[in-house]
Amino acid sequence: MGKEKYEVKCEQCGYVSPKWLGRCPDCGEWNTFREEVFRVSSSTLRVASKSPQLISNISSSFSERFSTGISELDCVLGGGIVPGSLILLGGEPGVGKSTLLLQAAQNIARMEKVLIISGEESPSQVRMRAERLGALSENLYLLAETDIESLREQIISLQPKMVIVDSIQTVFHPEIPSPPGSLTQIRETTASFAEVAKEKNLPIFLIGHVTKDGAIAGPRALEHMVDTVLYFEGDSHLSYRMVRAVKNRFGSTNEIGVFEMKAGGLQGVANPSAAFLAERCSSPGSVVIATREGTRALLVEVQALITASQAALPRRLVAGLDYNRALLILAILEKRTGLRLGEKDVFISVAGGLKIQEPAADLGIALAVTSAYKDTIIPPEWVIFGEVGLGGEVRTVTNTEERVKEAKRLGFEKILMPFQKGKVDSGMKVYSVKNLKEALKYSEQ
Repeated sequence: MGKEKYEVKCEQCGYVSPKWLGRCPDCGEWNTFREEVFRVSSSTLRVASKSPQLISNISSSFSERFSTGISELDCVLGGGIVPGSLILLGGEPGVGKSTLLLQAAQNIARMEKVLIISGEESPSQVRMRAERLGALSENLYLLAETDIESLREQIISLQPKMVIVDSIQTVFHPEIPSPPGSLTQIRETTASFAEVAKEKNLPIFLIGHVTKDGAIAGPRALEHMVDTVLYFEGDSHLSYRMVRAVKNRFGSTNEIGVFEMKAGGLQGVANPSAAFLAERCSSPGSVVIATREGTRALLVEVQALITASQAALPRRLVAGLDYNRALLILAILEKRTGLRLGEKDVFISVAGGLKIQEPAADLGIALAVTSAYKDTIIPPEWVIFGEVGLGGEVRTVTNTEERVKEAKRLGFEKILMPFQKGKVDSGMKVYSVKNLKEALKYSEQ
């Protein structure tokens, strides 16, 4: 073990300061500086023992991907698990992180050995979940240990096909005096797991906690150290959950996996659009929009409710959409269409728990708010999408044909979309608009 010294570092972004600061000058967070031990290891002076290789002579392991047995998870990972990869899965407590990986472990354990490292639950608690999911395989091993040195030995000795660590915040290095979950401990233990993964060509899943802001707890360096970062989204009180990739060195970051929580665990949803619209009711403020997640077109319902405000400052409550984007749409409606929303409480929500980030939802949001304001019903056979500019113009969005095909597949008859050159071959009634006023005129027919 080398020399030790102390440094003051931000737990959120890893910024190093010579003294304690109330606010981090890099990420802007308050009260995130902690004094941590920094080890100066003599190993950094070692001469490299490996010689350079021609990149053309290095074999690729992409052909060695193997499936988790869960098609939705495979899709998010880019087609399956890459041997030697380090994968971080974050999400709120109770959303289903441990359940999902236990189901994947059971599928792989039918043929190969899988090791689950539990730092938060006792072996009996993990067995109770495994019994509920039917995951009592002879090749599924459980280790309740948090010492990284001991874990490395056990992994090398067992030689499993895959390792799951639940969670990375509980693992510690015995030579570091910092408590588990601290910046130094997370960095050192993640580096150790990465070393084992690369040397043994072994995929390792790390389960991470999230902060109140929804980010994975610990330094941002943790996300840079791993190969893939997955976020498990969704309200634990709702049945539908989404797994989204925000980083993937071996595939696209545009894919999502949709799951439904049932008594027997998480099940992939093969037709998410139909699931999100299953309980739809035609009422003022209800609109179906065509959005896109990765390579998949989805139809979801956007609902708006407008009431007279009883407070000095009217409320603006948004769920499932970007809050600032929704306020922008309200401002455009007031300026370009004459709607008087300044004295109204406005509530906008995406049904089903899905979070929409793309601007193609703008036109649907605008028409949902207008419908709620005028207390009129937009015909249920309509599907709407398009980006709205500050001048009230409706702008073209990408992947128009995929959105139209999805609407046709689910039996919708009319499409309200931005104007574009050329015909859209869909077999449906397509209404192309250039601005909000035209869209409002068509939707009221």
